[in-house]
Amino acid sequence: FHNLIKQKNIIIIMQESGGPPIIDIVLPTFRLEPEETERFYPSKAKAIADRIIADELQNFVYDEEDAKIWSLNISDKVREAVYESLQRARYKVVVQTVIGQLKDQGIRVASRCLWDPNTDNYTACQFSNSTLFCTVMIFALYTD
Repeated sequence: FHNLIKQKNIIIIMQESGGPPIIDIVLPTFRLEPEETERFYPSKAKAIADRIIADELQNFVYDEEDAKIWSLNISDKVREAVYESLQRARYKVVVQTVIGQLKDQGIRVASRCLWDPNTDNYTACQFSNSTLFCTVMIFALYTD
């Protein structure tokens, strides 16, 4: 299939062979909330993130250059695992990971969001060893 033309609720696929176009009509579902089995549960996402963080950082020593790569890897793995646990529901999963050196300092990681409290939620988890700390925040936003 060569060209894909999207119009309001209609998808037209043009074939490369010059055959007739395939017209697919997609109707909206009018679902404004997830089914009970599709809901985001923070405790389940936190358990997933805790396991991934511990597996990734357990025996690592902080290195500034490597921390950037670790942060991206952890964010990707957590986002994919949480999204899979939602059974591909209509959630957008956003993961924010902060990794820093542990040297007797204080740090506060905060975030603000505008969302629907009936369908959207978040969770956060922390990890530390002798040389580094890691904070992961997971946001799940329902899209209709």
